[in-house]
Amino acid sequence: MAHVDFLQQVITEDGLVAASTLAKVLHITQTDLAEVTGLSLDSVSKRARLKSRSTQARLRDTVEIINRVAAWSGGVGRAFAWFRSQPLPSFGDKTAEDLVKEGRADAVKTYLARIGDGGYT
Repeated sequence: MAHVDFLQQVITEDGLVAASTLAKVLHITQTDLAEVTGLSLDSVSKRARLKSRSTQARLRDTVEIINRVAAWSGGVGRAFAWFRSQPLPSFGDKTAEDLVKEGRADAVKTYLARIGDGGYT
């Protein structure tokens, strides 16, 4: 699956990340999605909570990072595996997942942009 298709699948027409669709695309449960993003199960499963700015920001950060990595990792599945398990030397070997949970997604995006521009880890 091309990474552009990934975005089209998980972003609704009104610009929100569809948590249930994201979980399906990543082949995980909504409980797993909550754990991966550092959100509560209610945040990813209850409509009112899902639409909150903070929930959407965390989900969008996760989607943006996975999408960016999918372009060079061989697809969404591999990008998600990278997100969950690849230690990042610039961040004390924390994973992108760890950093997103800490609210540091922008640091991961900057790191990926630097690598994309030919920089070093």
